[in-house]
Amino acid sequence: MHYFIGNLGHLFVITSMVASLVSAFAYWKNLNVADPLKQDSWRTNGRVAFYIHGIAVLGIAAILYAIIQQHYFEYHYAYSHSSLHLPGQYMISCFWEGQEGSFLLWMFWQAVIGIILIHTQRAWEAPVMIVFALVQAFLASMILGVVIPFADFKIGSSPFILLRDAMSDPIFKINPDFIPKDGHGLNALLQNYWMVIHPPTLFLGFALTLPPFAFCLAGLWQKKYSEWIKPALPWALVGGAILGLGILMGGYWAYETLSFGGYWNWDPVENAVYVPWIILIAAIHVMMLQKNKGTALKTSIILAITVFILILYSTFLTRSGILGDASVHSFTDLGLSGQLLLYLLFFTISSIGLIIIRWKNIPSDEKESSVYSNEFWIFLGATVLCLMGFQVLMPTSIPVYNKIVELFGSHSNLAPPANQIQFYSKFQLWFAVAIALVSGTAQFFWWNKMDKEKLKKELLTPLLVTLVVFALIIAIAKVYEPTYLILTLCGVYLIISNIKFLTVSLKVNPNLSGGAIAHIGVGLMLIGIMFSAGYSKVVSLNNSGLIVNKEMGTEFNRDNLLLFINETKSMAGYDIEYRSENLELRKKKGFVRKNDIDPTSDPYKVVANKNIVYQNKKLYSAKDTFEVYPENTFYEIEMRRNGKVAATLYPRIQINPAMGGFLASPDIKRNFGRDIYTHVSAMMTRDEEPNWGKTEEVKAKIGQQFFVNDYVAVLEKVERVDNIDGVQLDGEDVAVKAKIKLQGEHEVFYAEPIFLIRNRSEVGRIPSEVNDLGVRITLLNIFPQTNEFLLGTNARQKDWVVIKALEKPYINVLWLGTGVLMIGFGIAAWRRIRA
Repeated sequence: MHYFIGNLGHLFVITSMVASLVSAFAYWKNLNVADPLKQDSWRTNGRVAFYIHGIAVLGIAAILYAIIQQHYFEYHYAYSHSSLHLPGQYMISCFWEGQEGSFLLWMFWQAVIGIILIHTQRAWEAPVMIVFALVQAFLASMILGVVIPFADFKIGSSPFILLRDAMSDPIFKINPDFIPKDGHGLNALLQNYWMVIHPPTLFLGFALTLPPFAFCLAGLWQKKYSEWIKPALPWALVGGAILGLGILMGGYWAYETLSFGGYWNWDPVENAVYVPWIILIAAIHVMMLQKNKGTALKTSIILAITVFILILYSTFLTRSGILGDASVHSFTDLGLSGQLLLYLLFFTISSIGLIIIRWKNIPSDEKESSVYSNEFWIFLGATVLCLMGFQVLMPTSIPVYNKIVELFGSHSNLAPPANQIQFYSKFQLWFAVAIALVSGTAQFFWWNKMDKEKLKKELLTPLLVTLVVFALIIAIAKVYEPTYLILTLCGVYLIISNIKFLTVSLKVNPNLSGGAIAHIGVGLMLIGIMFSAGYSKVVSLNNSGLIVNKEMGTEFNRDNLLLFINETKSMAGYDIEYRSENLELRKKKGFVRKNDIDPTSDPYKVVANKNIVYQNKKLYSAKDTFEVYPENTFYEIEMRRNGKVAATLYPRIQINPAMGGFLASPDIKRNFGRDIYTHVSAMMTRDEEPNWGKTEEVKAKIGQQFFVNDYVAVLEKVERVDNIDGVQLDGEDVAVKAKIKLQGEHEVFYAEPIFLIRNRSEVGRIPSEVNDLGVRITLLNIFPQTNEFLLGTNARQKDWVVIKALEKPYINVLWLGTGVLMIGFGIAAWRRIRA
């Protein structure tokens, strides 16, 4: 039992929390003493305390990762999230799979940002770091894991709790020092490279919403009502970019890993991150408006505070257990709901209280903005963004509303939307149209104030170009749905208008191009979303008339294709064929067919029964022992066009009772113009003995051809063997093995049935099965007088798989748009950082 490392980790947690509180107190004293020498002294104390806090956070992270990496399964966190056979690249994902690890990741990023602020914002250091230190103290309390005895109240959930203290298993009563040999392992859906980088990016985005919030509160506190905008704006821009990137990474992970056929499911957890990002984008625009034009100060204050409060609210939603079954990937409740609510209420009430106290003193706009002014259009865009977020927030919060009603002794029948995608999309689509129109038009007001005639002149060329490009798109892509026509038109308009602004800004000052590039990215995303979602179509249509599954509905039987192994069917211009079941290799890149290996007592090790070749490269020789990942089965689907292999797909299935039984992940054939997205809907299982057909007998001599279920077979030889499956035969036992070659659709297979005589009288027969062909051959008898052998052949239903394939047209336009958006954010952020 490795007690010391866990105790050291827990000590670091306590240290981090105490140090953050000491830092907050020291910085508060810095602001409230008049003596300059004492001010410097308290500032130094605040810095040192925050440095200690940062070192403690780093220590917690290092120790937790060491526990995971070293497989100390006596600790609940390591046992719950890791295993001995987990690939090394996914070991780090175990760190943030649990609530405690993700809180720690959030703390780490905010500690780093806090240290940067200490060294770069001396004028704002004390008030800003008070907010930072208090936020860090609350987060540290989430992983404290301390029980107050007299109140029977637990503060936080420690990542360093022992397994025996977390589980009430009888084994620990018998042997308190019992350590499992292996852990539970990482969620199969998280074993994806995007899950290595998506959570750190997302939590960095969370952390980056704190600086604008802290600067805003500091400005209100110190009565520097507008001065806080300048230092806060670069952080807001970087936060918008990073948080958006994290969200998009999550969407791409969903596209590659989940089998619902898309990248955004409007799940409550997704919504809980999407809404703060939308409001953050609105806040960035009004903050720029305040900095450049001196207007919208009160709106900037409200939105900067709202963004961070929404981050806290999303944390409460996803980690308190209040969503229940409303979300497929919310965290389970660790008993932290009370703490999370306190965390949310403390900063919400404090912020609102400070705004109310200072409201009368906050400068207001002296005059109303003209319709032909830049201020009007930016403010209009920010308003649309806020409404866009509000529309998602309200239905997502229905479980919270129901809980509040229950607390007052009543009952609410409100339920989240049954069809989330349809419900949210029908509103968000029109908000997106409004954003495209406003963002495209606003650029024409950037340089000078406009009048009606000048606006007409400026709009004429972009509108004509927009109509030409729009006409080309609908002619080539055949877009006829009215709603999608409007979305496409607005997306093209947004791109064209910003291209015009981009050409001007590149001539005047390239540093001003960030906004235009970001808006072009948004336009591309709108067009990509329109095509990939609106014109996504099922290409695995079942035209055979066969009912795939009587228990499923009409839609399932219509949209899913039944493939028997090595039998070709046509789909979307491809000849498609199911070739084999495969396992993923552990030490080498590639797959191995299940029929080419034999199992061992260790499920992670197999023995090759033939040379293992993948993509024309020999990886292992026959009889080699090597490692595989047994949890997942990959179904080899070959797609051919004009007789040539166009793609080989490997959609994945995992049978996992702990996660609902059947986990399917797609594989994607990527093209510039479209993706073919394929996943397994059902497959043949071998839990029971297959239903073999009637035995057919055939006599054959060595070298003679015969047929086995329409396959050509040849009896190549019959030889005596001294052992069977490694077991040596006794001296009086006699066994002979026939070697029969069968010509399959694509390759040669061998069956090796055995005829055994034991104790000179007992006859035994060991049949040989060729799974790929669905046949079994038994050596029934031997006729030495005629040199003939009696063979029994049986056939069964061939292996099969049911797949669903969708065509995603021009989805790469969406991914291209996300890249362009990030470039625009980066340019804009760099300009503000340098300013």
